[in-house]
Amino acid sequence: MSSALRRAALTAAVLAGPVGWVTVAAWGLPTALGAHRRRLRPVVSGSPHFSDGAFHNTLPTPALAPANTRDGLLRQWHEERHVGLPGGPIPLERPELPDDAAELAVTWFGHASALLEIDGRRVLVDPVWSHRVSPSPVFGPTRLHEPPLPIEELPPVDAVLISHDHYDHLDLPTIRSLLATQTAPFVVPLGIGEHLRTWGVPEDRVVELDWDGAHDVAGLTLTCTEARHFSGRYLHRNTTLWASWAIAGPRHRVFFGGDTGYTPAFSGIGARLGPFDLTLLPIGAYNDAWHAIHMDPEEAVRAHGDLGGGVLLPIHWATFNLAFHPWAEPVQRLLAAARRRDRTVVVPLPGQRIDVLDLPPQRDWWTAVGSTAGEHPASSSGVGSSVVARALTRLIALLPGA
Repeated sequence: MSSALRRAALTAAVLAGPVGWVTVAAWGLPTALGAHRRRLRPVVSGSPHFSDGAFHNTLPTPALAPANTRDGLLRQWHEERHVGLPGGPIPLERPELPDDAAELAVTWFGHASALLEIDGRRVLVDPVWSHRVSPSPVFGPTRLHEPPLPIEELPPVDAVLISHDHYDHLDLPTIRSLLATQTAPFVVPLGIGEHLRTWGVPEDRVVELDWDGAHDVAGLTLTCTEARHFSGRYLHRNTTLWASWAIAGPRHRVFFGGDTGYTPAFSGIGARLGPFDLTLLPIGAYNDAWHAIHMDPEEAVRAHGDLGGGVLLPIHWATFNLAFHPWAEPVQRLLAAARRRDRTVVVPLPGQRIDVLDLPPQRDWWTAVGSTAGEHPASSSGVGSSVVARALTRLIALLPGA
């Protein structure tokens, strides 16, 4: 064999591993990214919240820390990404879902995924059943607990609501499963419908709304309400709208916060569309670097009051390791803040169904899980987490300053 052939063979051997890994990591990537911004533009350009090629919050809202503080954030990605892991298995409850939907009940599946029962109807919000919230099957945050119920065992729902297009709220494999197992419409903020159409969801199952737009389905009024966040499934950000949702039946009302920073708009939503018997509000994945787009637990209690909320159920915690606070800290801070303001909070196990009109006694199931955090060196934030940290280092460095 000539020296040139030997060098070629050696090079191929050296590259085989990395190239193979990259090939697997990128498998299905274009499809998971969703609709290109060229396809989105005709759908979204008429919105008063869209200008200069992007959607905007009502208040100026940086999605990341200014460039001069990013070194500290990147250091956290490298050194503290394990802080948010639980110390042991997260207990689950397999839900027992009745044949007929209740007057007012909720089943929390983890993170922001929940099944609402309102005046005899069912609404599924931000359903994510995948093991990994990422466009890639190889890298990205993995679940800290299994889904409490196979998605195929969900009862028929009347609508599926989506808050925005981030991977931990809009999940391609879950959408495909629902497309096959359900007949309900997907009611979404502007632009997300184009993602769904790209993935094969038929036009008659897509309803897109701007803020303050409403859609009636099965006797419920679903109103797209303001949130303070951002969107994007790749480097082009804010090409689709983000939202919270007000769900009103003849007798009961529920507010679903999705993923949002605190905004004074909550007071207006409460005045126009509330009061709400139940609010589902995000309490986790907070950090000073993105304080404007993720509420902390104390702000969630404040928002609950602004909305005229009755019972508060915390979401956006426990299922994925997306920040640097201890795993149980969000709910511990939430309960302390709720006690100070005399607010009613219910913290179900993932999978637990709660009758909101007949609340069960609260059981502290989270302290034991959180108290042993850090004692399990085998725990991982997901295969490829170190790769993600390195990738984030490069990607964040490329983003423009706020």
